[in-house]
Amino acid sequence: MKESFKVCFCCVRSFKVKSSEPPEEIKNLFHDYSQDDRMSADEMLRFVIQVQGETHADINYVKDIFHRLKHHGVFHPRGLHLEGFYRYLLSDFNSPLPVTREVWQDMNQPLSHYFLYTGHNSYLTGNQLNSKSSIEPIVKALRRGVRVIELDLWPNSSGKEAEVRHGGTLTSCEDLQKCLNAVKENAFQVSAYPVVLTLEDHLTPNLQKKVAKMVSKTFGESLFQCTDEYTECFPSPGSLKNKILISTKPPKEYLQTQVSQGSTTDESIKAKKIADAEEQVQEEDEESVAIEYRDLISIHAGNRKGGLKNCLNGDPNRVIRLSMSEQWLETLAKTRGSDLVKFTQRNLLRIFPKTTRFDSSNYDPLVGWIHGAQMVAFNMQSHGRYLWMMQGLFKANGGCGYVKKPDVLLSNGPGGEIFDPYSQNLPIKTTLKVKIYTGEGWNMDFPLDHFDRYSPPDFYAKVGIAGVPLDTASYRTEIDTDEWFPIWDKEFEFPLRVPELAILCITVKDYDSNTQNDFAGQTCLPLSEVRPGIRAVRLHDRAGEVYKHVRLLMRFVLEPR
Repeated sequence: MKESFKVCFCCVRSFKVKSSEPPEEIKNLFHDYSQDDRMSADEMLRFVIQVQGETHADINYVKDIFHRLKHHGVFHPRGLHLEGFYRYLLSDFNSPLPVTREVWQDMNQPLSHYFLYTGHNSYLTGNQLNSKSSIEPIVKALRRGVRVIELDLWPNSSGKEAEVRHGGTLTSCEDLQKCLNAVKENAFQVSAYPVVLTLEDHLTPNLQKKVAKMVSKTFGESLFQCTDEYTECFPSPGSLKNKILISTKPPKEYLQTQVSQGSTTDESIKAKKIADAEEQVQEEDEESVAIEYRDLISIHAGNRKGGLKNCLNGDPNRVIRLSMSEQWLETLAKTRGSDLVKFTQRNLLRIFPKTTRFDSSNYDPLVGWIHGAQMVAFNMQSHGRYLWMMQGLFKANGGCGYVKKPDVLLSNGPGGEIFDPYSQNLPIKTTLKVKIYTGEGWNMDFPLDHFDRYSPPDFYAKVGIAGVPLDTASYRTEIDTDEWFPIWDKEFEFPLRVPELAILCITVKDYDSNTQNDFAGQTCLPLSEVRPGIRAVRLHDRAGEVYKHVRLLMRFVLEPR
Protein backbone atom coordinates (compact mmCIF):
# COMPACT_ATOMS: atom_id res chain seq x y z
CA MET A 1 0.00 0.00 0.00
CA LYS A 2 1.25 3.50 -0.87
CA GLU A 3 0.28 7.03 0.11
CA SER A 4 0.86 9.96 -2.20
CA PHE A 5 1.68 13.61 -1.55
CA LYS A 6 1.13 16.16 -4.31
CA VAL A 7 4.21 18.36 -4.62
CA CYS A 8 3.10 20.55 -7.52
CA PHE A 9 0.70 20.41 -10.46
CA CYS A 10 2.58 17.60 -12.19
CA CYS A 11 4.63 15.89 -9.47
CA VAL A 12 3.53 13.37 -6.86
CA ARG A 13 5.69 11.77 -4.17
CA SER A 14 4.70 8.25 -3.14
CA PHE A 15 5.69 6.45 0.03
CA LYS A 16 5.14 2.84 0.97
CA VAL A 17 2.88 2.65 4.01
CA LYS A 18 4.17 0.27 6.65
CA SER A 19 1.83 -1.28 9.14
CA SER A 20 2.46 -1.31 12.85
CA GLU A 21 4.42 -4.45 13.59
CA PRO A 22 6.05 -5.76 16.77
CA PRO A 23 9.64 -4.66 17.44
CA GLU A 24 12.26 -7.40 17.47
CA GLU A 25 12.45 -7.53 21.27
CA ILE A 26 8.69 -8.09 21.50
CA LYS A 27 8.91 -10.93 18.98
CA ASN A 28 11.66 -12.56 21.04
CA LEU A 29 9.65 -12.22 24.24
CA PHE A 30 6.65 -13.81 22.57
CA HIS A 31 8.74 -16.78 21.44
CA ASP A 32 10.23 -17.13 24.95
CA TYR A 33 6.77 -17.37 26.51
CA SER A 34 4.92 -19.41 23.89
CA GLN A 35 4.99 -22.74 22.13
CA ASP A 36 4.20 -23.45 18.46
CA ASP A 37 3.46 -19.73 17.89
CA ARG A 38 0.62 -19.76 20.40
CA MET A 39 0.63 -18.36 23.94
CA SER A 40 -1.64 -20.28 26.29
CA ALA A 41 -3.31 -18.87 29.39
CA ASP A 42 -0.66 -20.46 31.64
CA GLU A 43 2.15 -19.03 29.51
CA MET A 44 0.51 -15.61 29.52
CA LEU A 45 0.23 -15.78 33.31
CA ARG A 46 3.96 -16.50 33.53
CA PHE A 47 4.68 -13.49 31.30
CA VAL A 48 2.39 -11.19 33.29
CA ILE A 49 4.06 -12.13 36.58
CA GLN A 50 7.69 -12.26 35.45
CA VAL A 51 7.86 -9.42 32.91
CA GLN A 52 4.96 -7.17 33.88
CA GLY A 53 5.55 -7.52 37.61
CA GLU A 54 1.86 -8.18 38.31
CA THR A 55 2.46 -10.63 41.13
CA HIS A 56 -1.21 -10.46 42.17
CA ALA A 57 -2.32 -12.02 38.86
CA ASP A 58 -3.99 -15.42 38.66
CA ILE A 59 -5.49 -17.48 35.86
CA ASN A 60 -8.78 -15.58 36.06
CA TYR A 61 -6.88 -12.32 35.48
CA VAL A 62 -5.42 -13.79 32.27
CA LYS A 63 -8.79 -15.16 31.14
CA ASP A 64 -10.18 -11.64 31.49
CA ILE A 65 -7.39 -10.37 29.18
CA PHE A 66 -8.22 -13.09 26.64
CA HIS A 67 -11.91 -12.20 26.85
CA ARG A 68 -11.19 -8.54 26.13
CA LEU A 69 -9.01 -9.43 23.16
CA LYS A 70 -11.93 -11.26 21.53
CA HIS A 71 -13.42 -7.87 20.75
CA HIS A 72 -10.25 -7.00 18.80
CA GLY A 73 -10.60 -10.04 16.56
CA VAL A 74 -7.11 -11.26 17.44
CA PHE A 75 -7.98 -14.12 19.80
CA HIS A 76 -7.69 -17.80 18.95
CA PRO A 77 -9.16 -20.60 21.09
CA ARG A 78 -5.74 -22.29 21.28
CA GLY A 79 -4.15 -19.10 22.64
CA LEU A 80 -2.68 -15.84 21.44
CA HIS A 81 -0.63 -15.58 18.28
CA LEU A 82 2.00 -12.86 17.89
CA GLU A 83 -0.44 -10.23 16.56
CA GLY A 84 -2.84 -10.85 19.44
CA PHE A 85 -0.02 -10.58 21.95
CA TYR A 86 1.09 -7.30 20.37
CA ARG A 87 -2.48 -5.94 20.47
CA TYR A 88 -2.64 -6.83 24.16
CA LEU A 89 0.57 -4.87 24.82
CA LEU A 90 -0.86 -1.81 23.01
CA SER A 91 -4.33 -2.07 24.57
CA ASP A 92 -5.93 0.35 27.02
CA PHE A 93 -6.03 -2.33 29.72
CA ASN A 94 -2.23 -2.49 29.63
CA SER A 95 -1.87 1.08 30.90
CA PRO A 96 1.23 2.20 32.84
CA LEU A 97 -1.11 3.46 35.58
CA PRO A 98 -3.59 1.29 37.50
CA VAL A 99 -6.54 0.50 35.23
CA THR A 100 -9.08 0.80 38.03
CA ARG A 101 -9.20 4.40 39.25
CA GLU A 102 -9.38 3.64 42.94
CA VAL A 103 -8.38 5.83 45.86
CA TRP A 104 -5.74 3.75 47.61
CA GLN A 105 -3.83 6.20 49.80
CA ASP A 106 -4.54 6.84 53.50
CA MET A 107 -7.12 9.66 53.44
CA ASN A 108 -7.39 10.05 57.22
CA GLN A 109 -4.44 12.39 57.80
CA PRO A 110 -4.74 16.20 58.19
CA LEU A 111 -5.31 18.21 55.01
CA SER A 112 -1.78 19.59 55.32
CA HIS A 113 -0.45 16.10 54.48
CA TYR A 114 -1.79 16.21 50.91
CA PHE A 115 -1.25 18.01 47.64
CA LEU A 116 -4.58 19.51 46.47
CA TYR A 117 -5.52 19.99 42.81
CA THR A 118 -5.80 23.80 42.87
CA GLY A 119 -7.13 26.37 40.42
CA HIS A 120 -6.37 30.09 40.14
CA ASN A 121 -9.01 32.66 39.08
CA SER A 122 -11.22 29.71 38.29
CA TYR A 123 -13.88 31.78 36.53
CA LEU A 124 -11.69 33.16 33.72
CA THR A 125 -11.94 31.65 30.24
CA GLY A 126 -8.75 33.23 28.86
CA ASN A 127 -6.14 35.84 29.70
CA GLN A 128 -5.97 37.92 32.88
CA LEU A 129 -6.68 41.28 31.22
CA ASN A 130 -9.80 41.21 29.05
CA SER A 131 -11.17 37.68 28.80
CA LYS A 132 -14.67 36.56 29.65
CA SER A 133 -15.71 35.42 33.13
CA SER A 134 -17.98 32.40 33.14
CA ILE A 135 -19.12 29.38 35.09
CA GLU A 136 -17.87 27.09 32.27
CA PRO A 137 -14.22 26.89 33.43
CA ILE A 138 -15.45 26.21 36.97
CA VAL A 139 -17.56 23.30 35.76
CA LYS A 140 -14.74 21.96 33.57
CA ALA A 141 -12.20 22.17 36.38
CA LEU A 142 -14.40 20.34 38.88
CA ARG A 143 -15.15 17.61 36.35
CA ARG A 144 -11.43 17.12 35.83
CA GLY A 145 -10.95 16.56 39.54
CA VAL A 146 -9.84 20.04 40.65
CA ARG A 147 -10.58 20.41 44.35
CA VAL A 148 -9.75 24.08 45.04
CA ILE A 149 -11.79 26.77 43.25
CA GLU A 150 -10.95 30.46 43.55
CA LEU A 151 -13.47 33.31 43.21
CA ASP A 152 -12.61 37.02 43.39
CA LEU A 153 -15.47 38.96 44.96
CA TRP A 154 -16.02 42.69 44.34
CA PRO A 155 -18.94 45.10 44.81
CA ASN A 156 -20.91 45.62 41.60
CA SER A 157 -21.36 49.04 39.99
CA SER A 158 -24.19 49.97 42.37
CA GLY A 159 -22.27 48.75 45.40
CA LYS A 160 -25.30 46.82 46.59
CA GLU A 161 -24.39 43.31 45.42
CA ALA A 162 -21.25 41.18 45.18
CA GLU A 163 -20.05 39.92 41.81
CA VAL A 164 -17.22 37.72 40.54
CA ARG A 165 -14.54 39.46 38.47
CA HIS A 166 -10.83 40.07 38.19
CA GLY A 167 -10.54 43.53 39.71
CA GLY A 168 -8.60 46.29 38.00
CA THR A 169 -8.84 44.67 34.56
CA LEU A 170 -11.17 44.65 31.57
CA THR A 171 -12.39 41.11 32.19
CA SER A 172 -16.16 40.72 32.32
CA CYS A 173 -18.06 39.89 35.50
CA GLU A 174 -20.08 36.81 36.38
CA ASP A 175 -23.02 36.41 38.72
CA LEU A 176 -21.92 35.10 42.11
CA GLN A 177 -25.02 32.95 42.58
CA LYS A 178 -24.37 31.22 39.24
CA CYS A 179 -20.81 30.45 40.34
CA LEU A 180 -21.97 29.04 43.68
CA ASN A 181 -24.58 26.90 41.91
CA ALA A 182 -21.94 25.61 39.49
CA VAL A 183 -19.78 24.54 42.43
CA LYS A 184 -22.72 22.89 44.19
CA GLU A 185 -23.86 20.95 41.11
CA ASN A 186 -20.42 19.74 40.00
CA ALA A 187 -18.33 19.50 43.17
CA PHE A 188 -18.64 15.75 43.60
CA GLN A 189 -19.23 14.47 40.08
CA VAL A 190 -15.82 12.77 39.85
CA SER A 191 -14.57 12.81 43.44
CA ALA A 192 -16.29 12.61 46.81
CA TYR A 193 -13.40 14.36 48.55
CA PRO A 194 -13.86 17.94 49.79
CA VAL A 195 -13.88 21.03 47.63
CA VAL A 196 -12.20 24.14 49.03
CA LEU A 197 -13.70 27.43 47.86
CA THR A 198 -11.14 30.22 48.30
CA LEU A 199 -12.75 33.67 48.36
CA GLU A 200 -10.51 36.62 47.61
CA ASP A 201 -13.01 39.19 48.80
CA HIS A 202 -12.87 42.97 48.46
CA LEU A 203 -16.25 43.57 50.06
CA THR A 204 -17.79 45.88 52.61
CA PRO A 205 -19.14 44.34 55.82
CA ASN A 206 -22.72 44.61 54.51
CA LEU A 207 -21.81 42.70 51.34
CA GLN A 208 -19.93 40.11 53.39
CA LYS A 209 -23.19 39.53 55.25
CA LYS A 210 -25.06 39.02 51.98
CA VAL A 211 -22.41 36.63 50.68
CA ALA A 212 -22.54 34.66 53.94
CA LYS A 213 -26.29 34.15 53.52
CA MET A 214 -25.91 33.16 49.84
CA VAL A 215 -23.17 30.64 50.64
CA SER A 216 -25.10 29.12 53.57
CA LYS A 217 -28.34 28.86 51.60
CA THR A 218 -26.67 27.41 48.48
CA PHE A 219 -24.54 24.73 50.10
CA GLY A 220 -26.72 23.92 53.11
CA GLU A 221 -25.61 20.81 54.96
CA SER A 222 -22.70 20.22 52.59
CA LEU A 223 -21.01 23.35 54.00
CA PHE A 224 -18.39 22.41 56.59
CA GLN A 225 -18.07 24.83 59.47
CA CYS A 226 -15.00 24.45 61.64
CA THR A 227 -15.02 23.94 65.39
CA ASP A 228 -12.34 24.57 68.02
CA GLU A 229 -11.34 20.94 67.57
CA TYR A 230 -9.50 21.85 64.37
CA THR A 231 -7.65 25.02 65.37
CA GLU A 232 -4.38 23.15 66.01
CA CYS A 233 -4.74 20.56 63.26
CA PHE A 234 -6.74 20.43 60.03
CA PRO A 235 -9.38 17.73 59.58
CA SER A 236 -8.72 14.89 57.12
CA PRO A 237 -10.11 14.61 53.58
CA GLY A 238 -11.61 11.27 54.57
CA SER A 239 -13.71 12.94 57.28
CA LEU A 240 -14.85 15.67 54.88
CA LYS A 241 -16.34 13.65 52.03
CA ASN A 242 -18.99 15.58 50.10
CA LYS A 243 -18.21 18.73 52.07
CA ILE A 244 -17.43 22.24 50.85
CA LEU A 245 -14.95 24.32 52.84
CA ILE A 246 -14.65 28.10 52.70
CA SER A 247 -11.18 29.61 52.91
CA THR A 248 -10.55 33.34 53.16
CA LYS A 249 -9.22 35.96 55.55
CA PRO A 250 -11.44 36.77 58.55
CA PRO A 251 -12.84 40.34 58.34
CA LYS A 252 -10.34 41.72 60.84
CA GLU A 253 -7.32 40.27 59.02
CA TYR A 254 -8.73 41.32 55.65
CA LEU A 255 -8.86 44.95 56.77
CA GLN A 256 -5.34 44.70 58.15
CA THR A 257 -4.11 43.34 54.84
CA GLN A 258 -5.78 46.16 52.90
CA VAL A 259 -4.05 48.69 55.15
CA SER A 260 -0.64 46.97 55.06
CA GLN A 261 -0.75 46.87 51.28
CA GLY A 262 -1.43 50.62 51.09
CA SER A 263 0.97 53.11 49.61
CA THR A 264 2.32 54.59 52.83
CA THR A 265 5.70 53.42 54.15
CA ASP A 266 5.40 55.13 57.54
CA GLU A 267 5.07 52.28 60.07
CA SER A 268 3.45 54.52 62.71
CA ILE A 269 0.75 55.56 60.23
CA LYS A 270 0.23 51.92 59.25
CA ALA A 271 -0.07 50.89 62.89
CA LYS A 272 -2.70 53.58 63.51
CA LYS A 273 -4.64 52.51 60.41
CA ILE A 274 -4.56 48.87 61.54
CA ALA A 275 -5.81 49.90 65.00
CA ASP A 276 -8.59 51.92 63.35
CA ALA A 277 -9.45 48.92 61.19
CA GLU A 278 -9.68 46.65 64.21
CA GLU A 279 -11.88 49.20 65.96
CA GLN A 280 -14.10 49.35 62.85
CA VAL A 281 -14.59 45.59 62.98
CA GLN A 282 -15.42 45.70 66.69
CA GLU A 283 -17.96 48.45 66.13
CA GLU A 284 -19.72 46.52 63.35
CA ASP A 285 -22.83 44.53 64.15
CA GLU A 286 -21.43 41.18 65.26
CA GLU A 287 -24.40 39.39 63.77
CA SER A 288 -23.45 40.70 60.32
CA VAL A 289 -19.67 40.43 60.35
CA ALA A 290 -17.98 38.72 63.25
CA ILE A 291 -20.39 35.79 63.30
CA GLU A 292 -22.12 35.25 59.96
CA TYR A 293 -19.13 35.79 57.73
CA ARG A 294 -16.35 34.75 60.09
CA ASP A 295 -18.03 31.49 61.04
CA LEU A 296 -18.24 30.39 57.41
CA ILE A 297 -14.46 30.11 57.31
CA SER A 298 -13.10 26.64 57.95
CA ILE A 299 -9.61 27.33 56.58
CA HIS A 300 -8.33 30.66 57.84
CA ALA A 301 -6.09 32.56 55.45
CA GLY A 302 -3.39 34.40 57.37
CA ASN A 303 -1.37 37.51 56.62
CA ARG A 304 2.27 37.42 55.52
CA LYS A 305 3.25 39.23 58.71
CA GLY A 306 6.88 40.23 59.00
CA GLY A 307 7.58 39.91 55.28
CA LEU A 308 9.99 37.30 53.95
CA LYS A 309 11.88 37.18 57.23
CA ASN A 310 9.07 36.06 59.57
CA CYS A 311 6.19 34.82 57.41
CA LEU A 312 7.03 31.15 58.03
CA ASN A 313 7.22 31.33 61.82
CA GLY A 314 3.74 29.89 62.26
CA ASP A 315 1.62 29.66 65.42
CA PRO A 316 1.96 26.50 67.54
CA ASN A 317 -1.65 26.90 68.70
CA ARG A 318 -3.30 27.54 65.34
CA VAL A 319 -3.03 26.24 61.78
CA ILE A 320 -3.56 28.60 58.85
CA ARG A 321 -3.39 28.88 55.07
CA LEU A 322 -0.65 31.22 53.87
CA SER A 323 -0.63 32.54 50.29
CA MET A 324 2.42 33.77 48.42
CA SER A 325 3.39 34.48 44.82
CA GLU A 326 5.68 32.26 42.80
CA GLN A 327 8.37 34.97 43.17
CA TRP A 328 8.19 34.87 46.98
CA LEU A 329 8.38 31.09 46.83
CA GLU A 330 11.46 31.12 44.60
CA THR A 331 13.22 33.56 46.93
CA LEU A 332 12.39 31.58 50.06
CA ALA A 333 13.28 28.27 48.37
CA LYS A 334 16.82 29.51 47.76
CA THR A 335 17.39 30.76 51.30
CA ARG A 336 14.91 29.00 53.61
CA GLY A 337 13.93 25.76 51.88
CA SER A 338 13.86 23.69 55.07
CA ASP A 339 11.70 26.33 56.79
CA LEU A 340 9.17 25.99 53.95
CA VAL A 341 9.08 22.22 54.43
CA LYS A 342 8.66 22.62 58.21
CA PHE A 343 5.86 25.18 57.81
CA THR A 344 3.90 22.94 55.43
CA GLN A 345 4.03 19.95 57.76
CA ARG A 346 1.20 21.57 59.79
CA ASN A 347 -0.02 24.57 57.78
CA LEU A 348 -1.34 25.00 54.26
CA LEU A 349 0.70 26.95 51.73
CA ARG A 350 -0.93 28.32 48.59
CA ILE A 351 1.21 29.53 45.68
CA PHE A 352 -0.26 31.76 42.98
CA PRO A 353 1.10 33.01 39.62
CA LYS A 354 2.90 36.33 39.50
CA THR A 355 0.72 39.24 38.39
CA THR A 356 2.65 39.75 35.14
CA ARG A 357 1.39 36.46 33.71
CA PHE A 358 -1.24 38.34 31.70
CA ASP A 359 -1.51 35.46 29.21
CA SER A 360 -2.62 33.05 31.99
CA SER A 361 0.57 31.04 31.65
CA ASN A 362 1.83 28.95 34.55
CA TYR A 363 5.04 28.37 36.50
CA ASP A 364 7.05 25.31 37.52
CA PRO A 365 4.87 23.48 40.09
CA LEU A 366 7.77 21.35 41.33
CA VAL A 367 9.27 24.32 43.18
CA GLY A 368 6.18 24.32 45.40
CA TRP A 369 5.66 20.56 45.63
CA ILE A 370 9.23 19.65 46.61
CA HIS A 371 8.91 22.14 49.49
CA GLY A 372 5.56 20.71 50.62
CA ALA A 373 3.24 23.43 49.26
CA GLN A 374 -0.22 21.86 49.14
CA MET A 375 -2.07 24.39 46.96
CA VAL A 376 -0.05 25.19 43.85
CA ALA A 377 -2.67 27.34 42.10
CA PHE A 378 -2.78 27.10 38.30
CA ASN A 379 -4.59 28.78 35.43
CA MET A 380 -6.48 25.72 34.22
CA GLN A 381 -7.68 27.46 31.04
CA SER A 382 -4.11 27.58 29.76
CA HIS A 383 -1.90 24.80 28.43
CA GLY A 384 1.78 23.94 28.27
CA ARG A 385 4.39 21.74 29.93
CA TYR A 386 3.75 22.95 33.48
CA LEU A 387 0.02 22.31 33.25
CA TRP A 388 0.75 18.85 31.81
CA MET A 389 2.86 18.17 34.91
CA MET A 390 -0.02 19.34 37.11
CA GLN A 391 -2.44 17.06 35.27
CA GLY A 392 0.10 14.24 35.54
CA LEU A 393 0.53 14.41 39.31
CA PHE A 394 -3.21 14.34 39.90
CA LYS A 395 -3.69 11.18 37.85
CA ALA A 396 -2.44 9.55 41.05
CA ASN A 397 -4.65 8.17 43.83
CA GLY A 398 -7.55 7.42 41.54
CA GLY A 399 -7.73 10.99 40.21
CA CYS A 400 -9.56 12.10 43.36
CA GLY A 401 -7.77 15.48 43.49
CA TYR A 402 -5.80 14.65 46.66
CA VAL A 403 -2.32 13.09 46.58
CA LYS A 404 -0.59 12.25 49.84
CA LYS A 405 2.73 13.98 50.32
CA PRO A 406 5.65 11.55 50.67
CA ASP A 407 7.04 10.86 54.13
CA VAL A 408 10.21 12.79 53.35
CA LEU A 409 8.14 16.01 53.48
CA LEU A 410 6.16 15.06 56.58
CA SER A 411 8.67 13.67 59.05
CA ASN A 412 12.14 14.78 60.06
CA GLY A 413 15.31 12.71 59.99
CA PRO A 414 16.65 10.74 62.98
CA GLY A 415 18.64 13.78 64.10
CA GLY A 416 15.71 16.13 63.64
CA GLU A 417 17.01 17.40 60.30
CA ILE A 418 14.41 18.68 57.85
CA PHE A 419 14.39 17.62 54.20
CA ASP A 420 16.23 19.99 51.86
CA PRO A 421 15.23 19.35 48.23
CA TYR A 422 18.18 21.43 46.96
CA SER A 423 20.77 19.38 48.87
CA GLN A 424 23.65 18.09 46.74
CA ASN A 425 24.14 15.08 49.04
CA LEU A 426 20.91 13.15 48.52
CA PRO A 427 21.70 9.43 48.03
CA ILE A 428 20.41 7.54 44.98
CA LYS A 429 17.46 5.32 46.01
CA THR A 430 16.60 3.69 42.69
CA THR A 431 17.36 3.76 38.98
CA LEU A 432 14.54 4.05 36.47
CA LYS A 433 15.13 2.46 33.06
CA VAL A 434 12.76 3.64 30.36
CA LYS A 435 12.76 2.01 26.94
CA ILE A 436 10.69 3.50 24.14
CA TYR A 437 10.05 1.00 21.35
CA THR A 438 7.56 2.46 18.92
CA GLY A 439 4.35 4.44 18.48
CA GLU A 440 1.18 4.30 16.44
CA GLY A 441 -2.18 6.01 15.85
CA TRP A 442 -1.15 9.36 14.32
CA ASN A 443 -2.40 8.28 10.89
CA MET A 444 -5.85 7.76 12.44
CA ASP A 445 -6.03 10.89 14.62
CA PHE A 446 -4.48 13.43 12.21
CA PRO A 447 -5.05 14.35 8.55
CA LEU A 448 -2.54 12.97 6.03
CA ASP A 449 -0.81 16.33 5.54
CA HIS A 450 -1.04 17.62 9.14
CA PHE A 451 2.68 17.33 9.89
CA ASP A 452 4.26 17.57 6.41
CA ARG A 453 2.60 18.55 3.16
CA TYR A 454 4.89 16.46 1.00
CA SER A 455 5.85 13.41 3.08
CA PRO A 456 4.97 11.33 6.14
CA PRO A 457 6.10 12.77 9.51
CA ASP A 458 9.59 12.63 11.01
CA PHE A 459 8.86 11.76 14.63
CA TYR A 460 11.17 11.89 17.62
CA ALA A 461 10.37 11.49 21.33
CA LYS A 462 11.60 13.27 24.46
CA VAL A 463 11.61 11.43 27.79
CA GLY A 464 12.39 13.22 31.03
CA ILE A 465 12.04 13.30 34.79
CA ALA A 466 10.80 16.37 36.66
CA GLY A 467 11.53 16.30 40.38
CA VAL A 468 14.11 17.56 42.84
CA PRO A 469 16.97 19.32 40.99
CA LEU A 470 19.36 16.35 41.16
CA ASP A 471 16.73 14.04 39.64
CA THR A 472 15.64 16.36 36.83
CA ALA A 473 16.91 15.20 33.41
CA SER A 474 15.69 14.83 29.82
CA TYR A 475 16.73 12.81 26.76
CA ARG A 476 15.52 12.42 23.18
CA THR A 477 15.48 9.69 20.60
CA GLU A 478 16.78 9.84 17.06
CA ILE A 479 14.41 11.04 14.34
CA ASP A 480 12.61 8.30 12.42
CA THR A 481 12.17 9.84 8.97
CA ASP A 482 9.05 9.58 6.78
CA GLU A 483 7.30 7.15 9.09
CA TRP A 484 3.79 7.06 10.58
CA PHE A 485 4.86 4.10 12.77
CA PRO A 486 8.24 5.19 14.17
CA ILE A 487 10.67 2.62 15.57
CA TRP A 488 13.04 4.18 18.12
CA ASP A 489 14.07 1.20 20.26
CA LYS A 490 15.97 3.45 22.68
CA GLU A 491 16.59 3.06 26.42
CA PHE A 492 17.33 5.82 28.93
CA GLU A 493 18.40 5.61 32.57
CA PHE A 494 17.46 7.99 35.38
CA PRO A 495 19.20 7.65 38.78
CA LEU A 496 16.68 8.96 41.32
CA ARG A 497 17.18 10.34 44.83
CA VAL A 498 13.55 11.18 45.61
CA PRO A 499 11.44 8.98 43.29
CA GLU A 500 8.34 9.74 45.38
CA LEU A 501 8.31 13.30 43.97
CA ALA A 502 9.27 12.42 40.39
CA ILE A 503 7.03 12.93 37.36
CA LEU A 504 7.79 11.13 34.10
CA CYS A 505 7.31 13.51 31.15
CA ILE A 506 6.99 12.25 27.57
CA THR A 507 6.58 14.38 24.44
CA VAL A 508 6.54 13.46 20.74
CA LYS A 509 7.25 15.99 17.99
CA ASP A 510 7.59 16.02 14.23
CA TYR A 511 10.96 17.39 13.15
CA ASP A 512 11.01 20.28 10.65
CA SER A 513 14.34 21.62 9.45
CA ASN A 514 12.97 25.01 8.35
CA THR A 515 10.16 25.71 10.82
CA GLN A 516 9.23 25.02 14.41
CA ASN A 517 8.84 21.34 15.20
CA ASP A 518 5.21 20.22 15.27
CA PHE A 519 3.60 18.95 18.45
CA ALA A 520 2.47 15.32 18.19
CA GLY A 521 1.39 14.40 21.71
CA GLN A 522 2.39 14.39 25.37
CA THR A 523 1.75 12.78 28.70
CA CYS A 524 3.03 13.14 32.25
CA LEU A 525 2.83 10.26 34.72
CA PRO A 526 3.35 10.20 38.50
CA LEU A 527 6.28 7.81 38.88
CA SER A 528 4.95 6.59 42.23
CA GLU A 529 2.13 4.84 40.37
CA VAL A 530 3.84 3.70 37.14
CA ARG A 531 3.57 -0.06 36.79
CA PRO A 532 6.71 -1.92 35.70
CA GLY A 533 6.81 -3.88 32.48
CA ILE A 534 5.93 -3.21 28.85
CA ARG A 535 3.04 -0.75 28.70
CA ALA A 536 0.83 1.14 26.25
CA VAL A 537 1.23 4.86 26.98
CA ARG A 538 -1.59 6.95 25.54
CA LEU A 539 -0.75 10.50 24.51
CA HIS A 540 -2.74 13.69 25.02
CA ASP A 541 -3.17 16.93 23.11
CA ARG A 542 -1.98 20.35 24.30
CA ALA A 543 -5.09 20.84 26.45
CA GLY A 544 -4.64 17.47 28.14
CA GLU A 545 -7.40 15.62 26.27
CA VAL A 546 -6.43 12.07 25.38
CA TYR A 547 -6.09 11.10 21.72
CA LYS A 548 -8.28 8.24 20.59
CA HIS A 549 -5.57 6.16 18.91
CA VAL A 550 -2.11 7.69 19.47
CA ARG A 551 0.01 5.68 21.89
CA LEU A 552 3.57 4.56 22.56
CA LEU A 553 4.92 1.15 23.49
CA MET A 554 7.35 1.54 26.38
CA ARG A 555 9.05 -0.53 29.06
CA PHE A 556 9.63 0.60 32.65
CA VAL A 557 12.08 -1.01 35.06
CA LEU A 558 12.95 0.23 38.55
CA GLU A 559 16.13 -1.19 40.09
CA PRO A 560 15.70 -1.91 42.90
CA ARG A 561 11.90 -1.73 42.91
